[in-house]
Amino acid sequence: MKRSDRLARLVRAAADNGIVVPAFNVFYMPLIKPICDALKAYDTFGMVEISRIELQKFEVPSITAAAEEYSKHADPRVTALHLDHIPVIDEDGYKVDWRPLIEEGIRAGYDSVMIDGSRLPFEENVAVTAEVVRMAHAQGVLVEAELGSVLGHESGPLPPYDELFESKAGFTDPEQAREFVQRTGVDWLSVSVGSVHGAIAGAAKDQQKVKARLDIERIRQLREATGVPLVLHGGSGISLEYVRAAIANGIAKINIATDIRQPYDRTLAEGGTIEDGQRVVFETISDIIQNRYNIVGSATRLEELITLG
Repeated sequence: MKRSDRLARLVRAAADNGIVVPAFNVFYMPLIKPICDALKAYDTFGMVEISRIELQKFEVPSITAAAEEYSKHADPRVTALHLDHIPVIDEDGYKVDWRPLIEEGIRAGYDSVMIDGSRLPFEENVAVTAEVVRMAHAQGVLVEAELGSVLGHESGPLPPYDELFESKAGFTDPEQAREFVQRTGVDWLSVSVGSVHGAIAGAAKDQQKVKARLDIERIRQLREATGVPLVLHGGSGISLEYVRAAIANGIAKINIATDIRQPYDRTLAEGGTIEDGQRVVFETISDIIQNRYNIVGSATRLEELITLG
């Protein structure tokens, strides 16, 4: 079985059976090791992911360098490497030369890539996403895209969260999502259903995230409309009852960034070593695997499901 076929089947099995695939963002190269170590230690299938934000605003030197470091620690049975959030227009409103970044990820051996055209008009998002699907699928690489607006990375302040949630502004429309998936052939869809990204600018990046809620009925409708595994960005800071309901209704992959970045930053700011920071990240991920998502052994379970299926 080709690696991309296996990954596609694993994530679909997760969506169909209420098992989540955690995807951990790497802001600093030393985070790769404890992420991989924790996934191996708990026989949990998850992803290591790097986005343009980590390249531009944190300490990941390049897409290729991250892939090389990942290869030193990864066990392909329990991990996959994902190129996250390559935007067409970035969080500061600037156009991005996205093609070389996607091409580098494909050349470097990433298992999947994400093109983010969510700040574009619908037709332009469709066109760009379809182009990336053609590029990536030709090389056996899966594609994630985004429809709707998951806020939080912007430099300005967010509107009050309750106001944002009640207005449903920017939430993904199920019928539009159906058309988007049909016209692009995308493998996974990142949806806006109430979560927010962690702040990455200035003092706000150290603040606790808002306690987000999720529109579970919308998730159910999106899953039914699209038929593809759904992705939740901004997975840190969501109330547990909503997280578990989301997983039960079609969210297959949840991105986690703030929950591991902030403890690492605090440890080093308090005089700890990189090794101390890595231990804290390992412990944090261990807690997420065991207590938040209850996915110890998910790697073996998912393999069994795709073998039977």
